[in-house]
Order: sequence, then structure tokens, then C-alpha cells
Amino acid sequence: MTKNAFTVCIIGLGLMGGSLSLALRSVESSTFNVQRIIGVTRNRGTLEAAQLTGAIDAGTSDLAEGARDADVVVLATPARTILRQIPEIGRHARPGALILDLGSTKSAICAAMEVLPDGLQPVGGHPMCGKETAGFAAADAALFRGKIFVLCPLPRTAPQALNQAKALAEAIGACPVVLDPQAHDQAVAAISHLPYAAAVALVNAVAAGDNSLAWGLAASGFRDTSRVAASDVDMMLDVLLTNRTVVLDWLDAYASQLAALRAALDSHDETSLRAQLAKAQARRASLRF
Repeated sequence: MTKNAFTVCIIGLGLMGGSLSLALRSVESSTFNVQRIIGVTRNRGTLEAAQLTGAIDAGTSDLAEGARDADVVVLATPARTILRQIPEIGRHARPGALILDLGSTKSAICAAMEVLPDGLQPVGGHPMCGKETAGFAAADAALFRGKIFVLCPLPRTAPQALNQAKALAEAIGACPVVLDPQAHDQAVAAISHLPYAAAVALVNAVAAGDNSLAWGLAASGFRDTSRVAASDVDMMLDVLLTNRTVVLDWLDAYASQLAALRAALDSHDETSLRAQLAKAQARRASLRF
């Protein structure tokens, strides 16, 4: 194997893992040349689909079998599953392997990676992209293009391993950004985890109102505001539970803003209400995605 030719094992072939396998399959990079992709999932139908589409070269339901010959092991399962899989990876991955995860929270995962055997090279990862649909059928080779790919190296991570992780991110068209795990979790809770929780509350509030006409009239405003409530429940449950304290803080901040909005409306305080609306409008209008 040449210096930059890697065997990559992807554990979990849902939206993120499946998209990664498809993206790596089309890679043409001088710094991250993919020699072989091994997919690991317990879903036989997913394995068959991944092999039929050419997303992977080999597939298995056995994590140990998939990881033992890989230069790069990518954990693309829900966050709490990643936490359970890390010790098993530690028992079976080859010395020197890069261990990268795609979990949406980083503090707990990076802490778990700290106890991996010394010969392994851990880097926490989080591509800032996704869909509200899950599973390999939703996988898209272009999912990562132009998107930020957060990387959280540990103090023990060798510079070469971080460079390999950056090369992987760049090879699939993403923009690697190195962050501290706690800083990542604080920021992402605000712009990802809180919006999900707010969308869930919105949908459930309308459902509890038992107004069938409301659903019939729902259009783009409700669609755009509630879209992420359709996200995979298992994945988002893990996100909320593994970043619980930070999400609670942001929920309190959001509740405070809702309370201020309600108070202004309740008291017919047009000046305060206008100020709150204008402040939000100006900030949102300034954002470029």
C-alpha cells in the first residue's frame, strides 16, 4: 500500500456513513487515496444495497472483522452507540489506525476516546450537514460538499493523524475546522440541538391543539420552522442526552425569550414587541448560509 492509500472501515451505513462511503468512492485526491472501503452494519438489506451501488468493497455485521485491517475506522452510528463501540474498537483496531467519529456531540465521545489504547489515533468529528430523512436510501455523495467538518483532536492525537482527518474531510469536499469539544457542544447546541427541540415542541403544540384545519392550512412557514422535527428519533435522542446540560441551558434561554415575547403581547406593549421582532429580523437577515 502506498503512503496515502487507505483502507477505510465505516461502521454504520445510514445517512452519514452511507454518504461518506459514496463520497469516498468518488475521491480523487493526492493526499487521501482510498484503496478499499469496508462497511459494517447489522442490517443485511443495507449491506446488500451498499455493495450493489458500489459504495463499499466488502461488508460485514462483525465490527471486529471490519476494523482489524483498516487504516481509518469511522464510527457513523448514533452518539450513545458510538460510546458503546469505542471500547470494542480499542480491542480490535490495528496499531496506528485513525479512529474518527461522526457524532453530533463531542465532549462525551472525546472523553471516551481518551482511554483507547496508546497505539490508536483518535479524532472527534462532526460534519455540519444532514437531512431529516435517515437510512442508506437517503445517502448522498454530495452531502459534505462545501460544508464545515469539525475535527476535535485529543491532546494525545499525533499531528499526522489530524492531518489525515483533514485530508479525508477535504477529499469529500468539506472544510475542516479544528475545535475544542466543549466549544463545539456549546455552539452546536444553540444552532442545531435547540432548533430541533423547538421544532418538536412546535409540532406537538399544534397537535395538542386538535385543530384539523390548522394542518390543512399549513404551508411554507410551518414547513420550514418544523422541518427538523422529522429527523431520526434515535439519533436526536442520543444528541439531546449526550449534550443534556448545554441543551438545558439553551432551552432556558429560549424559554426566557418566549416569555418576554408573550409578556409584551399580553400587555399590548407594542414598543417592546416591535423591538423584539426588529432585533430578530435584523440578525436573521444578516446571516448567509
